[in-house]
Amino acid sequence: MSNGIRLYSEGPLSVLLLLVLFALVIILIPLLILGIIGSAFTRLGFSWIIALAMVILMMSGSLVNIPVYRIQRDIIRVPENKASFFGGCDQGVSARVWETIISINLGGAVIPLCLSMFMIYRAIPVSGNSIVLTVCAGISVVAMITFVSTRLVTFSGIRVPLLIPGLAALLAGLFLGGGTGLTAAVTAFVSGTTGVLLGGNIAQLHRIQEIEIPEFSMGGAGTFGSVFICCMLPALIA
Repeated sequence: MSNGIRLYSEGPLSVLLLLVLFALVIILIPLLILGIIGSAFTRLGFSWIIALAMVILMMSGSLVNIPVYRIQRDIIRVPENKASFFGGCDQGVSARVWETIISINLGGAVIPLCLSMFMIYRAIPVSGNSIVLTVCAGISVVAMITFVSTRLVTFSGIRVPLLIPGLAALLAGLFLGGGTGLTAAVTAFVSGTTGVLLGGNIAQLHRIQEIEIPEFSMGGAGTFGSVFICCMLPALIA
């Protein structure tokens, strides 16, 4: 004991127990999150196995970009003249053609769109063909809101708001889909996923040349989070 401070230890067993608890927390938290997300999909009519499979596919698919085409800009980039250590001028990067690869993200675009079409297919026998018009109206609303709120960041890419499109899709499901139920949930799901991709990505393609980025992924970085939330929120009104 020094200066009235006592040091007390229960031995190596307590340290081992703490390490085990820490490992369990690290393992259980992701499983809990997957369980919550999986339950959202089950409320939309999917089984637990399919729901977890969809979540895992979307998360892992977010790392896969499928190239579609390229955009080239014939812009002369003036090199910067930097003073060298010996007093002369050091020429910078020479002029070249700027090229942007346009790609589609597997987890943030392809899978959500396939899920949207599948959900509409399942909802038509229950809600009738009128659900197609309802969904189209919802997509238009979410796409316009997403387009207005999306920001283009030079040298970085397109940044779609994380929550605004999802909340807009949820309101579209409530008001256009007649409150709660299958029609409202499908309207919110399809309006959110498709509306984000239309307003936040496709409608922004003509502006890609304004920002100098080597690759633009539809549904990828800057968009995936918004699409993912749009897949979760419809469970609230299912």
